[in-house]
Amino acid sequence: MGYGAGAFLLVVGLVLALAVTEEVQGVDLTMVGWIMAAVGALVIVLTAITWNSGRRQRNVQTVTHPDGSQTVRENRSQGL
Repeated sequence: MGYGAGAFLLVVGLVLALAVTEEVQGVDLTMVGWIMAAVGALVIVLTAITWNSGRRQRNVQTVTHPDGSQTVRENRSQGL
């Protein structure tokens, strides 16, 4: 989804929760707004965590031995 979708859900949710005074029969717009705002905030947090985890570097080294077998070594390190 990304930051844009999270921000959109957050803003629309807060508008519904705090600024809309109209009533729809059978729907609590205030509660719908708070739920949308919470989901938007969660999307923003999860996007930040996911994109930050992609900044790690991964080095893979494959060594072929004289008998034909191979050894694979993987090193992971944090990026800047």
